[in-house]
Amino acid sequence: MKHGSKKAPRKQASRQLLYIVFGFGLGLAGLTGLVYAVMPGRADLGSPAIGGSFTMIGQDGSVVTNTDLSGRPYLVFFGYTHCPDFCPTALFDISAVFKELGPNKKVAALFVTVDPERDTPDILKAYLENFDSRIVGLTGDPQNTEAIAKAFRVYARKVPGEKSGDYTVDHTVVVYLMDKRGKFVSAFNLQRPPRQAARELESYL
Repeated sequence: MKHGSKKAPRKQASRQLLYIVFGFGLGLAGLTGLVYAVMPGRADLGSPAIGGSFTMIGQDGSVVTNTDLSGRPYLVFFGYTHCPDFCPTALFDISAVFKELGPNKKVAALFVTVDPERDTPDILKAYLENFDSRIVGLTGDPQNTEAIAKAFRVYARKVPGEKSGDYTVDHTVVVYLMDKRGKFVSAFNLQRPPRQAARELESYL
């Protein structure tokens, strides 16, 4: 989906996906950048660390770090603006959950691009105008992008397209739930009704 287009309609196939790939790039499926696996459970003792400190550039051109999210729960989702199906659907679903919470709830979602070569701040800004304003687009240089992807154990790989220079990106599609301290809680299930998902997120306020 190209930046600046209208809100994509939900597709039945997308609603049947589980929001997950966890670990070191398990279970790659080369279907327009989607990867499927089993949804991880809640964090517990002995589980690998998910998340951590990061420094990225927001869609307004400002520097965004993990400390900027301190004091409020937030979701983290990796994708890219040229994603043809899953990314806009997930962002649409997150927007629906935030709508159920109401405009005054202090929550956020980070949409971290796995395609910083094309996803500049301006491109992210135009793309995210289609969704809830509490969704923040993040991009950065290759080093910072690689660092945040590693912190969240995200897999991403370019797949050449039919046209010269064109490509898609296979990537992890889990939506991470982080608490007010920036600690990983669990994968956030967007398959359920938005009101039900909103109640879970509200419990971490």
